Amino acid sequence: MSTTVDGRAQPQARVARPEPPPAATTTMGWGNSAPLALAAFAVPTLMLSAINVGWVNIAVEPMIFAVAFMAGGIVQLIAGIIQLRTGNTLAGVLFSMYGSLWLSLFAFAEFFVKDVPPAQVGHALGLLLFAFGAFTLWVFVASFRSNAVIVAALAVLAATLFVLGAGQYAANTALVHAGGYLGFVAGALAAYLSCAELCEAAYHRVVLPIWPLAKS
Repeated sequence: MSTTVDGRAQPQARVARPEPPPAATTTMGWGNSAPLALAAFAVPTLMLSAINVGWVNIAVEPMIFAVAFMAGGIVQLIAGIIQLRTGNTLAGVLFSMYGSLWLSLFAFAEFFVKDVPPAQVGHALGLLLFAFGAFTLWVFVASFRSNAVIVAALAVLAATLFVLGAGQYAANTALVHAGGYLGFVAGALAAYLSCAELCEAAYHRVVLPIWPLAKS
């Protein structure tokens, strides 16, 4: 209460208090990790394919496994997890599993091949390649709402894994060479898609077409 000059009590005027500032919120933006994952897949695939077709001496294979471990395995796995974090389930599963493929190949060559009889090493590699070929088929079935390049790449990659698996299992050099050529196509498609998505992110428009299949 307050008192005026005539002695009568008057209600005291309320002073408006400023609203407290809103609590600061921190948001973390996630970029598109798909171009990274595709590059991490394409580079060791192209390198290993050069060995499989006989263009590069097999003695350099330890370098291939180093790249497979760091890029094909670790980098691709991280990029796949980021895709899952941003809600892209198809890409997240695909990249994470292919990261595990490269890690499995590295682990086998580095730690476990000594426990397999020499006559059975080809069978072991064939089994691994057949298993991931089967995985590629069921991802292929789920890919028809992505884009034409992914569908084509998965089809070629499935053929690559089955042909290489058969070549390793039967110790058939001709099949390994054929799988190497298919691997070049699969790696080139992955590289094209990586470049297309990078260009779109850089220029904010479509530069290289990928022909989306999802209906708007």
